[in-house]
Amino acid sequence: MDTVSVVFSLPEGSDLESELLIYELGGLGYEGFVEENEKIEAYIIADQFNKQHLEALLQQERFKRLFVVSIKEHKEQNWNALWEASYSDVIINNRCRVRAPFHEVRPDIEFDLLIEPRMSFGTAHHETTHLMIGLLLELQLTDRSLVDMGCGTAVLAILGRKLGAFPVYAIDNDEWAVDNARDNVQLNNTGDISVIAGDARQLAHIRTDFLLANINRNILLQDMSAYWESINKGGTMILSGFFEEDLGLINDKCVGLGLIFTKHLVRNRWCAAVF
Repeated sequence: MDTVSVVFSLPEGSDLESELLIYELGGLGYEGFVEENEKIEAYIIADQFNKQHLEALLQQERFKRLFVVSIKEHKEQNWNALWEASYSDVIINNRCRVRAPFHEVRPDIEFDLLIEPRMSFGTAHHETTHLMIGLLLELQLTDRSLVDMGCGTAVLAILGRKLGAFPVYAIDNDEWAVDNARDNVQLNNTGDISVIAGDARQLAHIRTDFLLANINRNILLQDMSAYWESINKGGTMILSGFFEEDLGLINDKCVGLGLIFTKHLVRNRWCAAVF
């Protein structure tokens, strides 16, 4: 699968614009981001790239200081090399490490997760994945069912399984992510995770104690009813992929369905909420 990379130049003191840009690009289908040296490089599947959408985004007043440095198309085999040049390991709460196969083993880490990201989201570098992993580590999951909705690399499903959850389902509507997730569950000796290609409609056939969805605000709001209907009585839903200022919208939707807000965490304005 070919991809397109777009490099944006960031002026000094543009942390807010950077966060907003990544958020908006996610809504346009961009799935991989590398930030360094006052630049953001964003990746999207070539068939989904739309230059007009990109130009319209940059015409917004809040992005007036940003501009595109380059747009390049990459053949499928280039993706791993690009990630290996910038993919460092991540440690969360001194208990969980997310790393690539080329990183050295750390025997002192309780949960050592091997993730090859390719074109999928979920290496714990992004704040939302970091938040979701932190919340998962707080839960008692032994023999409880779990769904990782919009699973990307399946990193959350893999951690859930290692924490004792069973059965575990990892669902994504992106063919590339599904293939990547299947490879990652094998890498982590969690091959009994059910990796499913599809969207929220797949939940019609599943009942779960825990539902995780780290996607984006619009998809969460759109599919919330399907999430709610799949959760067993007394179950838990953990959501992320939105900014703290959008928590009110997410909470209103959940409360309207009869869910009860429990807590939320924030990391660099990104939010994760538990219901």
